Amino acid sequence: MDLKLTEEEQKFREDFRTWLKGNLPKEPMTGRSEDDPDYWNQLRGWQKKLSEGGWAGVSWPDEFGGRGATPIEEALYIEELAVCDAPERAGVIGEGLVGPTIIAEGSQKQKEFFLPRILDGTDIWCQGFSEPDSGSDVASLSTKAVLDGEHYVVNGQKIWTSFAHLANWMHVLTRTDSDAPKHKGITYFLLDMNTPGISIRPLITMAGHHHFNEVTFDNVRVPRTNLLGEEGKGFQQLMEELPQERLLIGIGAVSSCETVLEATIEYTRERTAFGKPIAAFQNTRF
Repeated sequence: MDLKLTEEEQKFREDFRTWLKGNLPKEPMTGRSEDDPDYWNQLRGWQKKLSEGGWAGVSWPDEFGGRGATPIEEALYIEELAVCDAPERAGVIGEGLVGPTIIAEGSQKQKEFFLPRILDGTDIWCQGFSEPDSGSDVASLSTKAVLDGEHYVVNGQKIWTSFAHLANWMHVLTRTDSDAPKHKGITYFLLDMNTPGISIRPLITMAGHHHFNEVTFDNVRVPRTNLLGEEGKGFQQLMEELPQERLLIGIGAVSSCETVLEATIEYTRERTAFGKPIAAFQNTRF
């Protein structure tokens, strides 16, 4: 197996590295808190700059505003962001999960409306999968959606929802057929977070951070046109979506760890104690 980068992959990396050098924010972003509106607006600005430079949704097909990047090229993209300590991408859920699913399953109107807004940061997305009584078994979810004319009426709860207090859209899984086998009665909706009947309760971590939320739906009316794909196919869509999420998380984690390790090694070469770099001490090297 040849693990060397191809000429195309190397060019992809160099092009993005060059773009980052000329476009990274000159000063660190202020606030660094998801509860700070100024910080969040800065992240939206960074998302828009990535989009304008053609560096958002890189794995999407060209016709939808992407670059048609291969998995290797997407890995290089995430690595370069980690190496230069780039700001967070406000649209990462939309880019990595929602957008590809809309491209694969969405109607033409859904593609035309949502995809450009995902790329430029107009819309920020959160995930409505986990529930208080479901654990990691998504197929056991109980949030229900009942068809009523041209709307579905949604009732239930989601938990551990990242960015729910900041997002204006959620991709949410609901149960539309209680009589079907649990994997087959689930439907995927695109939900406007400003819809009446949605309440958000913050879940504060032990470190005092507000990242997660509990979201409650009380007779929330979702237009029938916001159903993604076919009714009852939500679990299948999820299984096609999650490998992409795992890829993004895995690459991002490895890239960040490598970057931190390299910075730590450099620090031990520069920091001195007792007249020599601490990298020379046995316990440091261990």
